[in-house]
Amino acid sequence: MAQAISAHTALAGVLGDPVRHSLSPAMHNAALAGLGLDWVYLGLPTPASVLAGVVEAMGALNCRGLNVTIPHKQTVAALCSELSPLARRLGAVNTLVPLPAGGWLGTNTDVEGFLAPLRYGDAAPADGWRGRGAVVLGCGGSARAVVAGLVDLGCDPISVAGRRAEATATFVAACAAWAPALKPLAWEDLAAALPEAALVVNTTPVGMAAAGDGEAARRCPLSPEQLDALPAGSTLYDLIYTPRPTALLRAAAARGLPCIDGLEMLVQQGAASLRLWTGLETVPVAAMREAAIAALKAGDPGAD
Repeated sequence: MAQAISAHTALAGVLGDPVRHSLSPAMHNAALAGLGLDWVYLGLPTPASVLAGVVEAMGALNCRGLNVTIPHKQTVAALCSELSPLARRLGAVNTLVPLPAGGWLGTNTDVEGFLAPLRYGDAAPADGWRGRGAVVLGCGGSARAVVAGLVDLGCDPISVAGRRAEATATFVAACAAWAPALKPLAWEDLAAALPEAALVVNTTPVGMAAAGDGEAARRCPLSPEQLDALPAGSTLYDLIYTPRPTALLRAAAARGLPCIDGLEMLVQQGAASLRLWTGLETVPVAAMREAAIAALKAGDPGAD
């Protein structure tokens, strides 16, 4: 039973534009209820023009914590009083933690969320990922967190494939200080690189469901020929979770390849944020996962 909201109820939430379809309120409010905390977590629509004012106002209102999603993960960093080493390295913030003296600590839990199913899930190799090749599809905002996670796992080599050579080269250069082995890969050369890939991660929006656009959900970032080039046992990880499964994961599963979608990353990064806000070592991850799945089944396409 949901806890009644009162004048004592504390606020947490997610800032973004849009946030209408975010699953974060469903999963965080389920966790807060399970913990018995008198908090409420809201989706807070925040256009870029008012981001600075909203961040300042949330601090003045004694907000217990904020998540940050598209399109603010990079710009919000400049509004933080402090940045964690990881957030500074990535140049991206997805979690704001209030500081005792005021202001916000900006950090990033996307890497922890991304790594969780690779370390503890069914697809995790018994001897780990060190020395195994990985290919990242796309070089947008989420790809930095993915590459940082792959570096932590010890994957080698790591290649990033983009359709625009200039954007791919810029991405690799931006990561060079902490991912020196990262290499750019032309999209047309994917078929030659995939036979050495133990892990392929899709960070592009290709295949994401869109309202009224069933064709979008049927798209796949890899061609049948590229999928056939993957070695037996190669794991496909798609950051998209709408539809569930995506066309990429359906095609991979049909070839007997292990598959991971982005829902667990969403849940685990949210759980990591909640641990930071509450100071608790353990939060109800299962309740968060169940609430997110229920929201998806209810027709919420999920944008966070």
